[in-house]
This record gives sequence, C-alpha cells and structure tokens, in this order.
Amino acid sequence: MDNGKVSVTAQGGIATISFFHPQSNSLPGALLRELGDTITQVSSNPETIVIVLRSEGEKAFCAGASFDELIAIEDLEGGTRFFSGFAHVINAMRKSNKLIIGRIHNKAVGGGVGLASSVDYCFATAQASVKLSELAVGIGPFVVGPAVQRKMGLSAMSQLAINATEWQSAQWAKEKGLYNEVFDTVEAMDQAIDALAQRLVSSNPEAMFELKKIFWQGTENWDMLLVERAGISGRLVLSDFTRNAISKFKGK
Repeated sequence: MDNGKVSVTAQGGIATISFFHPQSNSLPGALLRELGDTITQVSSNPETIVIVLRSEGEKAFCAGASFDELIAIEDLEGGTRFFSGFAHVINAMRKSNKLIIGRIHNKAVGGGVGLASSVDYCFATAQASVKLSELAVGIGPFVVGPAVQRKMGLSAMSQLAINATEWQSAQWAKEKGLYNEVFDTVEAMDQAIDALAQRLVSSNPEAMFELKKIFWQGTENWDMLLVERAGISGRLVLSDFTRNAISKFKGK
C-alpha cells in the first residue's frame, strides 16, 4: 500500500479501474506503468463494454507526479523514463477500444489533469478544482499538454500552464470542456456515472469504437510525441532550479 495500488472490478460489462497512493494519489513510476498496463489489459477483455476510471479515498483525485521520485532522478535517461509513464497511461487510454468514463471526485493536479483530459467522458464534483503546477517547480506540462489541449483548447491549456500556482474551479473546467458534468455531491455524481455506464452497456460496441476513433483523430503520432515531450521534462527535472523548487514544495 505504501507504493500504491491499481485494482479492477467488473460487473455486467462495466469494468472499473481504481488507483490509489497514500500521498494524495500521486503517481510514482511503478504505479504509472501498472495503471497503463491495466487499462490495456482491461480494454482487450471482450466481456468489457465500458470502462470507468477513478481513484480511491476522499482527498485529491490525483496529485500528479510523485515528488519523492522526481527528486531522486539522477540522469536524463531516468527522467525520460519517469515522465514516459504518463505517456504510457495517456496512450493506453487513447488506443483503448472502449469508451472510458472519468470519475473526478476531488482536486486534480498536473498529471491528474492529464488523466481527466484523456478519458472520453468526464464526471466531476464541485470540489474537483484543477491546476497544472509544473511550471511552478521549473518543469512544464509537456507530456500531458497535448491531452489537455485536445480537450480544452490551446487558450485554456496555456492559462493553466502559465498561471501554475492558481486553482481553477470545476465549473471553469466544465465551461472549457474538460468536465462534461459537475455535481454538488459524490453520491449524485456516482448515480449519473452508473446511469450512463448502464446505457452504454446496451449500446453497440462496434459503433462506440468507431466513434472513439473519430474522437481521437489526429493523435496518431502521440506514441512518439509524448515520449519526446517526456525527454524535455526529463532534462529540466535535473536542473538546480527544479530540484530546489521541489525541495521547497516538499518542505511545506
């Protein structure tokens, strides 16, 4: 549990993938790899019709990259490998032949915004504020940026990326296209998720897959693009500026 976990439950054609990490659902490299692999494996199961992606606990949906792991990166290869974990998860969702519903129950930071941007339909609560904090620690949302821009547009993505210390509300995220529906309570959100998932289970899987291919047109180069972006973050994370900034954040 100290290193986090990924779990899957399946019933009636609906597969729910959950991730958890005790540090506000942050994502170390091993958890990223497991999450990406799990999405791919669940997608290949013919009994799965629709996927729900969620995290556990009542606090943050996802705090983004693990600061403990970031500060331990020693070379460009290690940095690129770590940030490629986010590319692995995003590409797994992109290439899944199933529609993926996102459940964002609370705040999403950095890579968490990238996850929310990579699902096909996203539910959130009013507490699910968003922030791309990478620039504040000397990096930048290079890997998740294409996913965020695809969903919200360049203007909204650049606002989040530049104003890196400020939270934007769930309502703002809905207006910009990140969230499809926002609810006052987790209970109301979960009821809506279940209702949509049940409707999709009764839909034509082939038709949903054809729709998904249309939704993701123009992203065919992401296998290479996101790894190239991981290299940028992997280089920047080695700088004294970034190391000092991360240490300050960890000390708060």
